[in-house]
Amino acid sequence: MTSTPGNNQKTNYGIDAPGVIRNLFLGGAILLVIRFVFPVMRIAGTDIDITWFIWPGTIFTVESILMMIYSLYGKYKHRSRMLNLVDWKGDEQVLDIGTGKGLLMNGAAQKLTTGKSTGIDIWNDEDLTGNNMEAAQKNAAIEGVADKIDIKNENTMNMGFADNSFDVVLTNLCLHNIYNKEGRADACREISRVLKQGGTAVISDFRHVKEYKRNFDQLGLPTNLLSPNYLTTFPPLRILVVRKL
Repeated sequence: MTSTPGNNQKTNYGIDAPGVIRNLFLGGAILLVIRFVFPVMRIAGTDIDITWFIWPGTIFTVESILMMIYSLYGKYKHRSRMLNLVDWKGDEQVLDIGTGKGLLMNGAAQKLTTGKSTGIDIWNDEDLTGNNMEAAQKNAAIEGVADKIDIKNENTMNMGFADNSFDVVLTNLCLHNIYNKEGRADACREISRVLKQGGTAVISDFRHVKEYKRNFDQLGLPTNLLSPNYLTTFPPLRILVVRKL
């Protein structure tokens, strides 16, 4: 959470993938309890050594903790890294795809003077705790950028924006939620379509990022694939920078 100077209200950008974190933690805890309480199980008259349960139990538990740390602290560092890849002038039209509670949308809005930051989403509860448009609007008000943002319910595979609408397109942990390859290709084409000539797209995800790169390469857009910062993101998030020349 972050707070605005002079404002005692705090933003709340939620816990990412809460169901995944819960399942990893519970699965790890159960395996560790079984390992220490019943190190040997007798099944059909045969003793089975399950002391090896300590390894998956430990891994699952540590992964859940690392995901929680990312949600509470790391994603703010990751937001800064993504935004710093754009050469801001202040008059940009920005699109944040999968805005959730507005983390990237509001961060981009802070870079603007006369520009506008638009966030779109379909707000699935399993993606983020408290995931809804009202939460994004509240965070924007707390961060002092309510007059610089616009929020819409839009699907990235078929956006209602005109061609060449945005100078900057941002998206983090969104496109992998499209579960088929054709749909992800459609999303990449839509990003290319709404991006202005001379514009920049910054796309971050933990899977399919090389696939996104191939899609944009086929569309003729130059790309630069960056390595993850393992100290601030878990799962490690790669960043793809796309230019439309």
